[in-house]
Amino acid sequence: MTPDILCIGSVLWDIIGRSPAAMRAGSDVPGRITRIPGGVALNIAATLRRFGLTPALLTAIGRDPEGDELVADCARLGMITDYIYRSDDLPTDRYMAVEGANGLIAAIADAHSLEAAGDKILRPLHAALQGWNGPIALDGNLTEALLAEIAASPLFAEADLRVAPASPGKAERLLPLLTHPNATLYVNLEEAGTLSKTSPATAAEAVADLLARGAQHVLVTDGGRACAEGRAGCDIISDTPPAVMVTRVTGAGDTFMAAHLVAERAGATRQNALRAAMRAAADHVSGDIA
Repeated sequence: MTPDILCIGSVLWDIIGRSPAAMRAGSDVPGRITRIPGGVALNIAATLRRFGLTPALLTAIGRDPEGDELVADCARLGMITDYIYRSDDLPTDRYMAVEGANGLIAAIADAHSLEAAGDKILRPLHAALQGWNGPIALDGNLTEALLAEIAASPLFAEADLRVAPASPGKAERLLPLLTHPNATLYVNLEEAGTLSKTSPATAAEAVADLLARGAQHVLVTDGGRACAEGRAGCDIISDTPPAVMVTRVTGAGDTFMAAHLVAERAGATRQNALRAAMRAAADHVSGDIA
């Protein structure tokens, strides 16, 4: 099967504890704990599947029982798993988060196997997927060295790169791709400030800062406040997300990115593509999408 897009990055188990109560450090409250397939690359791929696209996953997953279960779940969801690097000596990665009524309280990403695998996850691009010039979703769980290699590699010279940091703490890893001519960056306000070395007050300011630093195409989100999109040489546009009751936050940015990519592929205008992305993210955080 030929993929419509490559999703390169973290595919792991999301272990999420959620409570309807507002929480702070040290809170001990009742709630629910779930374990579902997750990771930036997987979350993007899942949204793409809902819109009818067929993504292929390039990632590292251990040859342990948890890895076998994860690969089987990805295949069941309609993703191409043929190109996944399966490691004999690295465990399957995990992400753990605690969410309350007041948003994300804390999270730990144990993505060390993906980092240790390094460029092994790119081997299919030298063989079965050689010459790929379609869209690629990249996530910031890759090491800065590997992202720098991707930024300079001829393997990615013609591809439509869609880039998202895994978290504000990993945003600086994207610096090698900031000025890539084919890269679209999807970041939140905090991540944008980290990349631009500024302190923007709004998403539109953040977009302007990143374009000034050489970015070609940028989208910045800011929770329930106005989002913005900008391209080099064009006006910056912005819009406000629909107001919804927030029941979860993990994966919202990944959903936003995937929905925007799909809208652009369908020929939507810049404004309509931004609105489609905001609507999809709002549906995700409200729990309207399982």
